[in-house]
Amino acid sequence: MWAERAKAYAKADLKGTALEKYATTNALGQIRLDLARMKKAGTVVRSAPRQTATTVASLDLAAELPTATLTSCVDMTTYERYDTQAKKTIPLPTAQPMRYAATAVLEKWDDGWIVTTYTPHGQQSC
Repeated sequence: MWAERAKAYAKADLKGTALEKYATTNALGQIRLDLARMKKAGTVVRSAPRQTATTVASLDLAAELPTATLTSCVDMTTYERYDTQAKKTIPLPTAQPMRYAATAVLEKWDDGWIVTTYTPHGQQSC
């Protein structure tokens, strides 16, 4: 999901990505909202944040619809937002945490695991 999300954010458009193969429901909806805001503001992301220290917080393979919850650390030190109109980098807000926790909930569908919910925890450092 992260690689396809980065492709979409780099052009503020879902077209030409396989994101719908890896994310759905809340996760995909949030990405679509982000892309609409970016397109309206004339911004793109030239360097995406990194996901590090990913661990499986829970796993239920016995359920009718198997689920997993992953936790990870989002590293914003590589994140770069760019204004396509002004042709310049937009600095992050000074209060923006550079590393924070995030949770992803996945479901096992016929074609593989898909992210249904992605929640950043901006106030929880990692």
